[in-house]
Parts: sequence; C-alpha cells; structure tokens
Amino acid sequence: MYILTAKNVTKSFLVQGDKKNQILNNISFSVEYGKITSLVGASGVGKSTLLYLLGALDTASSGEITLNLTNSSTKEKIFYDYNKMTPNELAYFRNKHIGFVFQFHHLLPEFNVLENIMLPALISGASNSIAKTKALELIEQVNITHIIKQYPNEISGGEAQRAAIARALINSPSIVMADEPTGNLDSENTKNIMQLISKLNISAGITFLIATHSKEVASMSHYIIKMKDGKIISDAAPTIQTEFN
Repeated sequence: MYILTAKNVTKSFLVQGDKKNQILNNISFSVEYGKITSLVGASGVGKSTLLYLLGALDTASSGEITLNLTNSSTKEKIFYDYNKMTPNELAYFRNKHIGFVFQFHHLLPEFNVLENIMLPALISGASNSIAKTKALELIEQVNITHIIKQYPNEISGGEAQRAAIARALINSPSIVMADEPTGNLDSENTKNIMQLISKLNISAGITFLIATHSKEVASMSHYIIKMKDGKIISDAAPTIQTEFN
C-alpha cells in the first residue's frame, strides 16, 4: 500500500524575466506505507526541493501529489490531493499528518527541550496537560529524559536531533519527512539517530521519507530512490554494493 504518490511533478523558479530554472523534471514515484524510503543523490539534485513539495511546504509548478490514508474507524480510503486544498487547509493538513526533521534541528532557542516538543501539539489545539503527557512519552522513547529542562544551546547536536524527532512525532503524523537528518552530526551520532529511526519504524510502523547524500543512511532504508539533475534515475532496495556517486 502506498501512502504518498507523486505524479509528473515539476518545479521551476523564475530567474530573469521569463527565464526559468527547472529544479525538478517530471518526477513520479510512490512511498510505501510503514517503510523507510531514502531520496539520495549529490547536493543540488533537488532532494530538498522535492521533500518540501511532498511535505506541502511549497507548491509544485505542475503535477500531482496525494497522501493516501485509511480512516481508522470506517476503514474508508481518504485521498488528500494537494492541488485541491487551500493554503489554510494545507497548513492544518501539515500539522496533523506530516512530521518534519531538518538537518539543523530548528529548535526554538527561547523554549526548553520539553516546551519545544510540546509546541506542535499546542498549535493543533491540545491542552497543556495532554501535550506535556505526549511529549514526556516521546522524550522517554528517544532517550533524552536527562535534558528536558535544558535549552537548545545547552545540549549536543545528537540530543537536539533526538528532540527534533520527538517534536516531529508528537501529533502522531502519518509520515515523517527528514531532510539530511544526520548531515550535521559526527559518525557516532549519525549511527545513533539512524538506529532510533529504525527502531521507531519497527516498533510503531512509522513511515519515513529521508533526503540524504549519505550511503550509510540510505543503506538502512527499505527503498532507495536515486536522483540526478532533478530526475529520478533508479528506484530499488539497497544492497551492500550500492553506490550513490
């Protein structure tokens, strides 16, 4: 079952007058529910741009993107077509269904770790007590109970990224999108973060879509989508011999 589908997606930017810089060219692929999928390729191939479109943070120049869900009560299929939603509807949709993790954690400096993790739940309308209870559960899951009262400038990069993952999960999203989640970490913290993502995927069935240039990160995925020059050039399960040059 596919949770996310992109069909003939393109993205261009105007650079001078009518001249266009095409970043993505006719992208089509699907993300399988409950799996870890990696978008791989060198810097500048369009991975981050594509992730932002799939996460409804930006709009495509053309093409279709749909998130495909099942109502837990009625088992009815629900298809969210990005092209048919207003900006306000997309904002609500993002907060409810999509979790984001970025290379730079983007924790707000004026809030401590616990408050940062609670924030998306509070924005979605949860009470302070419910948001705090959810946050504390996630904090235990990602093993950062020792830093909940500390501020972003007082913790390590690995701890900050664990906090960012907990924040991404607090609204129980349908899919988590991660843009170079280990790109700012050393090898040990990279290994720890990927082990955490794998653990969350296995234990909770969370779907992850990860943009990365790292062979090590991609090798832990169920599927690898390789990009070059704004296009998808291959789609396969990883092997030990996989190269991403």
